[in-house]
Amino acid sequence: MGSNGLKRLISITLDENSIGRGSPDQEHERAIAIYDLLEENSFEPLGHEGGPYALCISLVDAKLVLDIRDAEGAPVVTHILSLTPFKRILKDYFMVCESYYAAIRHATPSRIEAIDMGRRGMHNEGAQLLLERLKGKIETDQDTARRIFTLITALHWKG
Repeated sequence: MGSNGLKRLISITLDENSIGRGSPDQEHERAIAIYDLLEENSFEPLGHEGGPYALCISLVDAKLVLDIRDAEGAPVVTHILSLTPFKRILKDYFMVCESYYAAIRHATPSRIEAIDMGRRGMHNEGAQLLLERLKGKIETDQDTARRIFTLITALHWKG
C-alpha cells in the first residue's frame, strides 16, 4: 500500500474564477480549513499508487470538479460531482452560518453555542454526504471530508 505520508494532500488550490471572495468571516474560515487540511489529512485516489497529491477545486456548470495531480503537477484523475445532492444541506448550512455570524456580535454565549452545535452537526452531515459521493473514487477520513466540505461551501459563497 505504500507509506502513509504518500496518501495525503500537499497542496490545495481553489479556482478563483469559479469561487470569488467571501466575507472576512468566510475568508478566515476558508484559510483555516486549507491550513488544517494541509496539516493533517488522508487522501488516496483509488487505483493510483503514488502521492502525495495536489488538489484543485473548482465549479463548472454547477458541478464540483476535483482535479487531482501528483506532486510534480502531472494529472492523476479528475472527479466531477453533481452538487444537487448537496443543495439542501448547503442552503441550511448557510442559513445557520448567517445566524452564527450575527449571534457572535449580539447573542448570549449559550445562544452562540447552540447555533454553533447546529452548524457543526450540519457540517458533519455534509462531510458524510461527501464521503458517500467519493466512495469508490477517493479514500479519505471524516476529518479530511469535513475540511473539504468547508471548501465546497466556499465555492458557493459566490452564488
